[in-house]
Amino acid sequence: MIEIDDPRRDDVRQLLEQHRTFASGAMPPEGVHVLDADDAGDETLTFVSLRVDGELLGIAALRQLDADHAELKSMHTSAAARGRGVGRALVEHLVAVAAARGVRRVSLECGSDEAFVPARSLYASAGFEPCGPFGGYEATPENVFMTRLLG
Repeated sequence: MIEIDDPRRDDVRQLLEQHRTFASGAMPPEGVHVLDADDAGDETLTFVSLRVDGELLGIAALRQLDADHAELKSMHTSAAARGRGVGRALVEHLVAVAAARGVRRVSLECGSDEAFVPARSLYASAGFEPCGPFGGYEATPENVFMTRLLG
């Protein structure tokens, strides 16, 4: 079940840290744009988790950039749950949340390294297409940007 969650919760914090470790292993420090538990008070952020029988399988967030544009952030699936559709479920859920809010475009920033190929493939299969930087990001060789127009 996907529900709004608190990034300060112990298991969520641990999965966020695993996400940071993964990203840090593939990108220079200035290229790592992972949320952390301190972002819990950010009113522009909707943080969700996917749990089955209480076990945390994945996390993701949606940041409202403006009335028409939102960003998919810090999506990560636990190693044990990979290949089970957790990432797709999280993407589809947050795109639906954005659409319900009247958002017209959802964008994301992702690593360009080989380690991020599965994530980029998932996003492409969910209708995201390459785009330029947005929301204060700068283009570097280590990142790519993708966006999806809604309804």
